[in-house]
Amino acid sequence: MPENTKLADYLLYLSYLTNKLNGFFEKQSPYIFCRKGCSKCCENGEYPFSRLEYDFIMIGFTKLPPETREEILLKVKKIKQEKEKSNGEFCYECPFLINQECSVYEFRGIICRSFGLMSINPDGLSKIPFCAFEGLNYSNVVEPDTKIISTEKYKKLGKNLPEPLAFNVSYKFLTSENIEENFHLHFGDKKPLIDWF
Repeated sequence: MPENTKLADYLLYLSYLTNKLNGFFEKQSPYIFCRKGCSKCCENGEYPFSRLEYDFIMIGFTKLPPETREEILLKVKKIKQEKEKSNGEFCYECPFLINQECSVYEFRGIICRSFGLMSINPDGLSKIPFCAFEGLNYSNVVEPDTKIISTEKYKKLGKNLPEPLAFNVSYKFLTSENIEENFHLHFGDKKPLIDWF
């Protein structure tokens, strides 16, 4: 990320996004069970990253102790070898996950920041995060058999709780041309995080 203005614009966007996401997470707090040390979302995914996000996360990488950087690079090498042997879709543990924690948390990608909320997919339908089916976010209101939010479960939790809602926090939306125009950004190419190495 060579240009200071480019970094400043991206930091401005991340500040805006963080405020928005914090508000959404707060509104949905009765259904959110994310806690430090819970790393389900980092253990098995593709992790879409734009060029801009990759450049930013690598700033965080350079600030890590040498032994942590070496551990990450060894993980990257192993993941890339495994990917070469795979056919089609390939999911993996994020190489920045060290001891169940993100080693570059302040520099993490957009998908990492928004994961855990119910989102609205491109068809306009609600998408429940996979962790709901592992006893985490929204698990107290999701019906495991139908994989939809149960009105009955929601009502049993109490009258004063906010409704479980989906937000327009899909990766596609959060890195869209509208966002680029509004924040003077250029996200660049997008691909799985491991493919940037």
